[in-house]
Amino acid sequence: MEGEEKRYDPKDTTLKFVKRKDEVTGDDDPDVLRVEMSCGHAVDPNSLTLWCRSLIDQSHFTFHCPAEKEGTKEKCNKQWSYVEVRRHALLTDEEQMYFEEKVATLAAAKYCEYKWCPECKSCIERKDLTNLSVRCTICTTEKRKSYEFCWQCMKEWKGRAPRSDRCDNEDCTNIQLETLINCGTKILEYSNITCPKIRACPTCGMLIERKEMCKYIICTRCKVEFCFVCLQSKLICSKSSNYSNACAKPVAPKQTSIPAWNRTSNSNASSAAESSWCTIS
Repeated sequence: MEGEEKRYDPKDTTLKFVKRKDEVTGDDDPDVLRVEMSCGHAVDPNSLTLWCRSLIDQSHFTFHCPAEKEGTKEKCNKQWSYVEVRRHALLTDEEQMYFEEKVATLAAAKYCEYKWCPECKSCIERKDLTNLSVRCTICTTEKRKSYEFCWQCMKEWKGRAPRSDRCDNEDCTNIQLETLINCGTKILEYSNITCPKIRACPTCGMLIERKEMCKYIICTRCKVEFCFVCLQSKLICSKSSNYSNACAKPVAPKQTSIPAWNRTSNSNASSAAESSWCTIS
């Protein structure tokens, strides 16, 4: 996807050109032609492409401005539409295909619980997040008998249903749960606390490996900020400690269950009651 450096056509009257520094990179080369985005900040097509590509690579499917508001340390964070990004970043056909495929996949992963039927390869959305037995209506119609597969091992369902732990196929295991249980530990340098290096987000269940030093982290999927040490929301944990102090509660042990995200609940919820938990024993 890398090619020649992109440049605006100075004769393009549909763009608003400005002589200001690039708010993504800070570059102030006067010979670089820049445009003003809808939020009022300036970019060039190369910096805009790289910034939005980095957001996608971090599992974000919306694009926002990283500039600081004038005279403050507060981020602009105004959301740009994909149409605006595509136009001002001068996305190539190849880049457009990559952006659109990734954005669609990431958005679907947030708003839908879906996989591909192992038999007919059609896209299936799971309605009951506590039941691993899923019926494919297409296969059921074609076979003229009920066809169900296991959401976990992706094989035809065996055994009684509904179940939240596994089906009766011998190799049916929850890989994510095994990852949680068998992960190593990490020292968070700011607080000198040792805790498991991989956690399941307490709200949506997304697995997150801690690579930074601070104990607070924002889940890229549900956007809820929580403490990697005690697994409480930051709102609750920070009432009795901060990023460099020990939590009021002890270090939460390795998790033995993964929450299934109830997307209809408040995304800022901090209580476990607002998620459905599927415990694997």
